Amino acid sequence: MKLAIMQPYFFPYIGYFQLLNAVDKFVIYDNIQYTKKGWINRNRILVNGLDHFITLPIKKDSDYLNVNDRFLADSWEVDRKKILNRVRESYRQAPFFDETYELINQCLNYDDKNLFKFLLYSVQNLMDYFNIKTELVISSEVSINHQLKGPEKVMAICKNEGADIYINSIGGFSLYDRQTFNENGLNLQFLESNNMVYQQFKNQFIPWLSIIDVMMFNSKEEITMSLNNYKII
Repeated sequence: MKLAIMQPYFFPYIGYFQLLNAVDKFVIYDNIQYTKKGWINRNRILVNGLDHFITLPIKKDSDYLNVNDRFLADSWEVDRKKILNRVRESYRQAPFFDETYELINQCLNYDDKNLFKFLLYSVQNLMDYFNIKTELVISSEVSINHQLKGPEKVMAICKNEGADIYINSIGGFSLYDRQTFNENGLNLQFLESNNMVYQQFKNQFIPWLSIIDVMMFNSKEEITMSLNNYKII
């Protein structure tokens, strides 16, 4: 059984959904420390031919709290409108604007300000849209010692969930040792996305933007096909 583990991200890039689609179970971390300037609460879209960040405002609190203990800022009602306006103005001439904007609007209007629940809702909606049937598991609900860190925690989750293959994104290639996983009965693999190039209006192509950008310029059928456009190493 194939398993992957990832943090929740804000409208992540296509590789996140390729990993979701490649496994039988996908464990999504909720009891992991929130990190600033990562991809948990921000991503990039195309604005006037350049990449531009859209960011979820986070309520000020201890830097040591987990993702499931963080909340959207009180300014979210105003900031949500700004993000939607930015997306609308940037992509209103895109070929698949209507259906994409409707879905993004639905995700951003979710009424729970808990950061993890808010991000989980978006991931679930996008999975439904792409017809990804992978089982989602919340990390805090996995029966392991949650004081474990790094590879030890990953291997404990895999063992608990009955996985024999662990697939990580290519970004973790230098973090994990195949021999250690093999000694624990796990086949460690990495998913590397192939280049996905498409027309972004008449601009020079900017790769690896948010899934929002992919959806604006590609049909659901094209995206579904691209979910298999990767290699396992």
